Amino acid sequence: MLPLAGIRVVDLSTVVMGPYASQWLADLGAEVIKVEPPEGDSTRRTGPAAEPGMAAIFLGVNRSKRSVVLDLKQPAAQAALDRVLAGADVLMHSMRPQKLAALGLAPDDVRARHPELVFVSLLGFAEEGPYGGRPAYDDIIQGLSGNAALMAAQTGDSRYFPTIAADKTSGLVAALSVCAALAGRARRNADGGSGHGTLVEVPMFESMVAFNLVEHFYGRHFEPPRGPSGYPRVLAPLRRPYRSADGYVCMMPYTDAHWCDFFHAAGRPELAADARFADIAARTRHIETLYELTGEIVHGQTTAHWVDLCERLQIPVARINELDDLPADPHLAATGFFETVEDPAMGTLRFPGAPVRFDSQRAPLGIPPRLGEHTASVLAQAGLSAEAIAQLQLSGAARCAPAKETP
Repeated sequence: MLPLAGIRVVDLSTVVMGPYASQWLADLGAEVIKVEPPEGDSTRRTGPAAEPGMAAIFLGVNRSKRSVVLDLKQPAAQAALDRVLAGADVLMHSMRPQKLAALGLAPDDVRARHPELVFVSLLGFAEEGPYGGRPAYDDIIQGLSGNAALMAAQTGDSRYFPTIAADKTSGLVAALSVCAALAGRARRNADGGSGHGTLVEVPMFESMVAFNLVEHFYGRHFEPPRGPSGYPRVLAPLRRPYRSADGYVCMMPYTDAHWCDFFHAAGRPELAADARFADIAARTRHIETLYELTGEIVHGQTTAHWVDLCERLQIPVARINELDDLPADPHLAATGFFETVEDPAMGTLRFPGAPVRFDSQRAPLGIPPRLGEHTASVLAQAGLSAEAIAQLQLSGAARCAPAKETP
């Protein structure tokens, strides 16, 4: 059994940060109910699709969930959601705080009605700061948190990381925080306490700053500072795959023994004895020179030569994979990382699987839901009658789409 089996998560978030977090919770065994507005999550229309409303980006962060459509601007939909929350463990949202009360989601009110609920606010910024309540997307947070400046320090050109790093990093922080809140609630219950839930606030800005400053706070850890911000080894412009005689190779001698063995095997014993490269502190001070000399050495032999040599010396090494190479990577193939499922309307779909296993088990993969596919069943499970559900649909407060069975 997966660790979050029996946990029910109601997720009102959209785009990537929140859906990525709740997809992780689903991969850990939770039942995730994705509550969407009538038009659906915008990612349903982002990227190629084999069926309207089931575009690529939506598929990437919404597997193994159920979809409920509620127009929370309508009081009847708010009341229906409240019935669903009565059976939930976690509520997640990514709305700006000032918008919650009008939708019946003011945290204090919701928590008063459902005291055991873990209420999770996914924010752009912590509310008490001057940025609190501002809208935020990945590009904004990447700029504010230093990503674009890190790229400029290494390449001379301000740009974002070519991945939605802030959304996904913050999503991981959110998933971790939800698990911690659930563990705390369970501990309080076990100790005879009330089992009250927790208000969890996950701000993107602070999460990404914390992520970037793990290594890049560097000399600023000290007062007065013992050096500038920025870890030199990572920021060095020459930190990139080495060009070999016939391509590129990712090679990383790291320990003193690694570098000594590498220099000797490469026919450059004088560099093994060079004081500039004797230990990690010296190598960090002379990192550009080290990368330049290593690049000159690597360029003289093929990629296969360096892979064989480094594997023999137990130095970390790898070829470069293009994104399109990953499904055929021999390691990923052997571990069954990519999974395919058959859908009667969309045909064969391929997904990256959950990377984590528990007792050799990882979550079964479920096709992301069609918009409103589970509205009727979830509301019925919450105790609403067929007549009440029909009235919600008639008024536009809910949408019930027919489910499409998957073999």
